[in-house]
Amino acid sequence: MRNNDFNTAAAADRVLPGQDYFVAATDETGLGAVDAVPDDRAPSSQWGEAWRYLRRRPLFWISSALILLAVAMAVFPQLFTSTDPRECILSRSLDGPAPGHPFGFDRQGCDIYARTIYGARASVTVGVLTTIVVTLLGTLIGAIAGFYGGIWDTLLSRLTDIFFAVPLVLAAIVVMSMFQNRRSIWMVVIALSMFGWTQIARITRGAVLGVKNEEYVAAARALGASNSKILFSHILPNAAAPIIVYATVALGTFIVAEATLSFLGIGLPTSVVSWGGDISSAQASLRTQPMVLFYPAIALALTVLSFIMMGDVVRDALDPKARKR
Repeated sequence: MRNNDFNTAAAADRVLPGQDYFVAATDETGLGAVDAVPDDRAPSSQWGEAWRYLRRRPLFWISSALILLAVAMAVFPQLFTSTDPRECILSRSLDGPAPGHPFGFDRQGCDIYARTIYGARASVTVGVLTTIVVTLLGTLIGAIAGFYGGIWDTLLSRLTDIFFAVPLVLAAIVVMSMFQNRRSIWMVVIALSMFGWTQIARITRGAVLGVKNEEYVAAARALGASNSKILFSHILPNAAAPIIVYATVALGTFIVAEATLSFLGIGLPTSVVSWGGDISSAQASLRTQPMVLFYPAIALALTVLSFIMMGDVVRDALDPKARKR
């Protein structure tokens, strides 16, 4: 191999995949550069660059591990415990840890470890379902307002402002109070979704306004594409980054909202094991046995924190400006 070929290959090996570069080639004597060879490889997509950034961030792997643990507890609680969380023995009320019961027992004599594991099911289910509903609803409303503009933008923006002015938890309390006899996971999802879509609608509207005048949209319109095809095939895929970031953080917010409603006694019924309900029940034993409250509270806090951390690192990966800051 000639000396200039060797230097060219060595310089190419030092460049990350997808990075634009010019390789300085030297003459056969190695005394100086005589020309430049541009990289003809296609640049990485936004999602490819985001994944390359994410996999180098420890925060991403920590939050992913916590989220996978919470999901596994919600979907397969039998993998973590074989104890029935509703099986209570009053004679073991407030007893400490015992073989097979590492967290001890609550005031009713129920196994705290089993209830902590099974409590993930209700909280994670409500968070995921609510996030899906508000993401679809808010994205649709925001996309229509931003794309069509005019009277549609005015009406939908004012409607969003009206719902945005009502605090989420307060509105959910009012809705759940109206249906005390129908409390269930679906009822909590509906109550939270009715007033939780406003922020994502605003984010979607702003993202659509930012991309709808791009050249690829004009090209699609010139080729005769319909408005719906332009909106769903060209605009929304390129405006999805802020929507995904907010949805990730909002999932943790809805888990907290469900726990708040259950803590106040107007969320999920007592027959459903949930972290909020266990935290509410543990208040009576807070002074004598604070660990009864600690375990469901720390499980709730870690789950919410994992989604917030995931949202932060995904935001940095998808927003180069935030990454520089």
